[in-house]
Amino acid sequence: MPRVELSSISQQDPHSIKENRENNLESAIGKQVRECRHHQSMTVSELAKLTGLSSGMLSKIENGNTSPSLTTLQLLANALSVPLTAFFKKYEERRACVHTKTGHGLEVEGEGTRSGHQYNLLGHIGANDSGVIVEPYLITLSSEADSFKTFQHSGIETIYMLKGAVDYRHGDNVYPLRRGDTLFFDADAPHGPEKLVKLPAVYLSVISYPQGK
Repeated sequence: MPRVELSSISQQDPHSIKENRENNLESAIGKQVRECRHHQSMTVSELAKLTGLSSGMLSKIENGNTSPSLTTLQLLANALSVPLTAFFKKYEERRACVHTKTGHGLEVEGEGTRSGHQYNLLGHIGANDSGVIVEPYLITLSSEADSFKTFQHSGIETIYMLKGAVDYRHGDNVYPLRRGDTLFFDADAPHGPEKLVKLPAVYLSVISYPQGK
């Protein structure tokens, strides 16, 4: 299998820790100050005049590069007409995590569901700070069907084959999926299993799409 340098694909290290706890707080406060300022359609210079703080200091605060004192935060809160606690909103938000035990995924019945085709939703996190909804499904196909309905929806989908074999259609192309194979595609094109080659066929389907769609 050819090796590909991670840096050539993504600039993000998925295993890195963004910041320590103290810097997380500073960053969260800075983001909220900037958000409140933008909401007021106020420039950094205008906020500096209202608070008596320098533009340089305000830039440091908004970028999370300094720890503002309580007095400074109160000045900012008064100038931006928000409660002081508004600056801690992002820091106090609960970051969701869903743990689904084996066999306990929510069975989903919807358009295209048929006998011998089981769809289990493994977890769901609604509105979140990323702006993206991700839905992981465990799909089990255990019997033949007369015909296969193709699906079409917004977002990006990833399929990882766990067991069995299917020929999977995406648009005008059909891809043979065998154990360990992955298919990553734009879900706006018609897609779905074209032929069940070896049963039972089990695969993980992860769908991601923007919030509000």
